[in-house]
This record gives sequence, C-alpha cells and structure tokens, in this order.
Amino acid sequence: MTGSTGPAVAPAIAAGARATMAALRFEAPHRVVLARVPRPAPPGPDEVTVRTSLVGLCGTDLELLHGTASYLRDGRARFPLVPGHEWCGTVAEVGRDVTEFAPGDRVVGHTMVHCGLCRMCRRGHRPLCERLTEVGLYGRPGAAAEYVVLPERSLSRIPGRLPDREAVLTEPAVTVVAGLERARCRLGDRVVVLGTGTIGLLAVQLAARLGESVEAVGIDPAGRRLALRCGARRALSPEQACAAGLARYSLAVEAAGAAEAFALALDLLEPGGRLAVIGVAGSPCPAFDPGQLALRGLEVIGVRHGLDHYDGTLRLFRDGVLAAEPLIAAVLPPSAGPEALRMLAGGRSGPPKVLLDFGRADDPPPTPAPTPPGGPAAPVTEGDPP
Repeated sequence: MTGSTGPAVAPAIAAGARATMAALRFEAPHRVVLARVPRPAPPGPDEVTVRTSLVGLCGTDLELLHGTASYLRDGRARFPLVPGHEWCGTVAEVGRDVTEFAPGDRVVGHTMVHCGLCRMCRRGHRPLCERLTEVGLYGRPGAAAEYVVLPERSLSRIPGRLPDREAVLTEPAVTVVAGLERARCRLGDRVVVLGTGTIGLLAVQLAARLGESVEAVGIDPAGRRLALRCGARRALSPEQACAAGLARYSLAVEAAGAAEAFALALDLLEPGGRLAVIGVAGSPCPAFDPGQLALRGLEVIGVRHGLDHYDGTLRLFRDGVLAAEPLIAAVLPPSAGPEALRMLAGGRSGPPKVLLDFGRADDPPPTPAPTPPGGPAAPVTEGDPP
C-alpha cells in the first residue's frame, strides 16, 4: 500500500490492482480499529472515486463510536461502520457521464447526498430530502478510508491553491454560513455565539465580518482565548455573561449543542432578537418558556445543514474570511485514529479539530494511549479483520 495521492492512482484503480484499502472502522460501541476493507467498486456513470486526503473528527463521530447517536437508535446506521463526514481529497476516477471533474481535481465531499426527485428536493429544501443519506453517518460509507465514491453532484472543487488543511473544514463551516444567512446577520447586529468548538469559532469568524460586534460564551478557558483570536470582542463564561446583563444582543448563535446554552441564548437576546440554533442538544430544555417567544417577539431559526453553501464557503476560506488553522490541534496518520478519538472523548481543551491524513495510511500504529477514566481503550487492528 502506498500513501500516494493525485491522478497517478487512477490507473491502479482501473486495473483492479488493489482489492482492499485501509479504513477506520467502528466495530461495536467503544471499539474502533484500523482495518482492511473492500475497496469501492468502480464509479457508476454519474459517480466519482476520490482518493481521500484529510478527514476531520468531531463529536458526532464520538456519538457513533459510543453507540449513542440518533442514527443508531433509530436504525438508520448499524455496526460495523466507517465514519468520516468532514473530508477532502483528489479525484482518482470518474464515471462515463461525469463532466465537471477529472482525475487530479481536488474536491470537498458533501455530507448530505440528496435524491433530487422527492417533494422536498423539488421545493429546494435539499437538506430535508425524503431519501437523504449522509456520508459516514447513515446510508453511505464514510471517508475515513483511502477511497470514497460519491455522485458528481455531491462534490465541490477546491479553488486555486487553497490548502487541504483549510478546505477540510468546509463541512462544519457550511452550516455556519447557512445559519448566519438565514438569521440575516448584518451590519449593526450585536452577535453572541454560545460554544467555542469548531462550529462556534467559525461562527465567531464570520460574525466578526458581518455584524457590528461579536462576543463569545464558552465553558473552556482555552476555547474563550481562541474566540478572541478569531475576532470576538469579548469572551465570557456563562456566569460572566449573566453577570454582564441579559437582553443585550440582537442575534445569538447556539453552537454548543446543549439545552442550557439554548436557554441562556434566549435570555441574552434583546426584544425582537433572533436565535440561530446550529448545535444539536442531546436533551430537552426544561427552562424553555415558549410564551417568551411571543411576549418578547423573538425568532428561533433551526439550521440543519448548509448543503447549498459548499462552493461559497470554499471561497470564504480562499479569501481569508474564514480560517481553519487556528482550530486545528493535530494532524495524525490513520493508524492513530483510535488515539485521536480518545483525545476527543477525554474533553480536550484548546483547538478543537483533529485531522487524519490518509496520505499516511502506511504509517505504523502508535503506542497505545492509556485508557481514560470512564472509557475503555480503543484497540488498533492491522490487516484484514478477523
């Protein structure tokens, strides 16, 4: 197995020289291995085979690994599965009807793959597609592997010389772009972002360009320092935000994915304010008083994804409006995938994003990290799984 990328891999695929590939695989709750899995079949007429470059890991991947993700609970996903929904790579092979891409093109993959035919798709609501599948979440293998195959319509070209380290954060950023667009963020808005993870820090960056000012609220001191670096005028703990006074902001962005953050965001809004809900809370919000929406004239906007914003978001990275580098904690080989997931599960502080570099798929496995309190070790398996 080589770690090569780019158009040179296309002849090997076409010739069927490799029957398997390296992939990170969740075998069962709390068990992740670096396995050998079957390489995807050649692309169909409208499909593209991509040689994966970088893959980002996030909290949703942890939920899958721990068996708590809604996709597992409702039966849309099942073990074993290959994760990876934040990624970029290089086109290796294209189907006969593909016109927009050629081998060697660098691309970002869309997480959501819509059908284009159902009622929601025809109405322009592609993220609500009735036959939706999501790469690395349910219905489609993820990109935490050497190769992944997607329809041509589910790829976006990386512009110019934009580095892969920037492009790989396009997937989380598109939801931020969609959220601030739907919430009509504009000059004159006093914005507060709740949460200093990847989504929150990207929201701070964009709101700093679009609004009058942006402040951040987060529980992690290192995350608050990063928010200042990303353009926040102030970065506060939840207690400090309450002490500073409520009803101060015209726009709030809930990016923490916590019921408590949702309740605080509503309290921080001035009358007539808007709340963009980007984070996905895992529990109900008992403190929510729906009557306040009417009495204070508040607007709550749920943002599922930014499927229509991939190309525009890539341009924002290219033009320096968004920057991925301050958010990246480490770039590791795939063999360190289990270690990377342990890092995330351990409640890391500071830069939130860990990337896997599938151009280094042959690196030897790392020395196993110690088991964190409350969580089992995640073993690494090389070669074909048993």
